[in-house]
Amino acid sequence: MSRKHGRAKRQKNKLQKMDYLSEDNVVIDFHSSPHNDSCPSRHSRKNLSHQSNTSPAKNIKPIQAMNEAQDLFMSAISTHTLIFSLGPAGTGKSYCTAAMAAKALLAGDIDRIIFTRPAVEAGNGMGFLPGKLDEKFDPYFSVFKSCLIANAGRGVIECAIKNGNISVEPLAYMRGKTYDHAFVVLDEAQNCTPEEMKMFMTRIGRQSTVVINGDLSQKDIRCYSGLHDAISRVHDVKGVYVHEFDYEDIVRSDIVKDIIMCYDDTEQQMREYCSR
Repeated sequence: MSRKHGRAKRQKNKLQKMDYLSEDNVVIDFHSSPHNDSCPSRHSRKNLSHQSNTSPAKNIKPIQAMNEAQDLFMSAISTHTLIFSLGPAGTGKSYCTAAMAAKALLAGDIDRIIFTRPAVEAGNGMGFLPGKLDEKFDPYFSVFKSCLIANAGRGVIECAIKNGNISVEPLAYMRGKTYDHAFVVLDEAQNCTPEEMKMFMTRIGRQSTVVINGDLSQKDIRCYSGLHDAISRVHDVKGVYVHEFDYEDIVRSDIVKDIIMCYDDTEQQMREYCSR
């Protein structure tokens, strides 16, 4: 092998370690970029650039709300610090949240996306899960990850996960942490205790957005839901927004809406019967 050929091969390997070429032909360099004088506080902003050196903002896919409720929810995410999202399954809570999180990361408005949820399972548990902590938590993260991929592309999201710009953190491990310049998502919040919810909300740092999603009708814990408790306490705080989806906002399919309404009607009848 000639000296010139060997040098070229080493240079190629070096570039492969630094950059990641996604399926959308986007080169992502998640190393820290030079300080931006117009926003000096975001000292660790990551740089996402296109091969043709066009502006990153031009490469962000436009987010299309499927109804007025989703449009209001996403607008609230853009203008508030802490957003509660309540409603039945199929209304697009996770999808809209992931779309806004991906948009913020690609635009450089945040440094990280952090996903968490209480480790509570519906019905029978799956038992012991092998692997490291992130591998154990992956089944809970898979739905949100799919939503991120749908909005930013698989290559971009996998690269961000690899470089730590998207991370999954169990709720129980958040005590003592502060999240600055981050988009933090708490999913299945109806299964949080009041103590867990208080601990989570007090992690909010500077220039961060926190979205808490939940459905009070799908609570899997016997104690009082921390989601209900938190909304009753902080709904009037400046920077907090509570958004409620209804049955009419379900976009998954018509049959899902009918099934949920059947279950809710039956549960209401049972409560009325038991209260007699």
